[in-house]
Amino acid sequence: MLLSQILSNISLKEPLVQDVEISAVEIDSRKIVPGSLFVALEGTTTDGRKYIPEAIKNGAIAVLYTGEYIKPNISEVLFVQSMGDMRPQIAQIAKNFYKPLPSYISAITGTNGKTSIADFTRQFMKHLGYSSASIGTIGVVSDVLTIEDTLTTPDSITLHKLLQELAVKGVDYVSLEASSVGIEQYRLDGLKIRVAGFTNFTQDHLDYHKTMDAYLKAKELLFSRVMEADGTAVLNADIQEFKELETICRQRGIKVISYGYNGYDLHLCKRIPHSQGQTLEIKINGQYQKVELPLIGEFQAMNVLCALGMIIAIHGFSGKIIDYIPQIKGARGRLDLVGRLSNGASVYVDYAHTPDALENVLKTMRHHTSKNLWVVFGCGGDRDKLKRPIMGKIARELADKIIVTDDNPRTENAKVIRQEILSECPQAIEIEDRIQAIKYAIDQLQSGDMLVIAGKGHETGQKIGSKIIPMNDIEEAQKILKEKNK
Repeated sequence: MLLSQILSNISLKEPLVQDVEISAVEIDSRKIVPGSLFVALEGTTTDGRKYIPEAIKNGAIAVLYTGEYIKPNISEVLFVQSMGDMRPQIAQIAKNFYKPLPSYISAITGTNGKTSIADFTRQFMKHLGYSSASIGTIGVVSDVLTIEDTLTTPDSITLHKLLQELAVKGVDYVSLEASSVGIEQYRLDGLKIRVAGFTNFTQDHLDYHKTMDAYLKAKELLFSRVMEADGTAVLNADIQEFKELETICRQRGIKVISYGYNGYDLHLCKRIPHSQGQTLEIKINGQYQKVELPLIGEFQAMNVLCALGMIIAIHGFSGKIIDYIPQIKGARGRLDLVGRLSNGASVYVDYAHTPDALENVLKTMRHHTSKNLWVVFGCGGDRDKLKRPIMGKIARELADKIIVTDDNPRTENAKVIRQEILSECPQAIEIEDRIQAIKYAIDQLQSGDMLVIAGKGHETGQKIGSKIIPMNDIEEAQKILKEKNK
């Protein structure tokens, strides 16, 4: 594609003096191939202009930058200066360059539940006969392409590239996780999102947003700026933010589907937990349905309702969707039953890394535990510090046995992180090494006990300093269980 076509609708300081054929667009200088356009983004932690020499060395023939930059005297490279905020411009560039995209793209935001809802939506669409995919925290999940461990919401270039690859492989429908940071940084702009959902709103990411109000405003941008005005929003009617979100949507002409105990369109009448999951009694547009959900926890019931609402917004209501609910599978690392000891004690792994998520998981598992409820967890470094004692307090109040360990300490002192958690649960056992913490907990389990290993879920590495040490809670727990059950 010609550079002039790629930069269509981009505000430039000066008109292009010449045009060149571009083979690829990148914001990461390490991914540059010959013939690329390098977009030098001035990010939150680094300045892309520093990597222009590396991009040129790797084959960039055009560079887009903003602000002050002393251009080297290289005739083979075309330097173009843009005006204004680079992030929305990158979204427009990605939209211009990467085609085709899947026909249906939906997005889901909220503090917790995004991964499950994106995956449930993918499963529903597949059941209806669409080639479908989900993109988010556990990666890209589809029948034609699987990539593990992406960002919750990749940058615009990476996201559009993934979507183009999925479309070329025949994928019709994609459900995206939309993080508050990703929304605020324009990563989803440029996509025609006509269906978007909101799960819940609790404390997280205050290291970035600083205040809960700023955090909420970032999420609201999905409805006030990103999604199409002729779209449909699927909103949780049980949260206090519902009215505010509904008003934002109505003002733009966006239709609203509400779900939950207070939901009008998807009304949860009754929930009956049992050993194999739960029975849900729901009304869909006033029509009564009784269905079996093979997943435990009220939050999973809410997640399924949200996914159901997103399907109805796209496809309309079908009895075929209801028939599939008893077959739905949980997303990887989301309340995964890892296994049981020979004495019947069970071990679960969950991604719960926020106060609300940990509280929901422990409250849920209490109903399925006849004796002691154990929890192994920690908190991430270089992230929201305020939630550490809060999560310690939740563990103290809801679990019988607590082991505080490391969870991606990154560049922080891991012991300091553990002490901040332990300040509210001093009776907990402190074991620095996460694998040893898991082993100790499993060794102590008695008949009727249950262990929840919380915080990392699907993750395959422990981030310590600048290194990522290979480690997966599910695999480690399975190894220990296998050895003990011999």
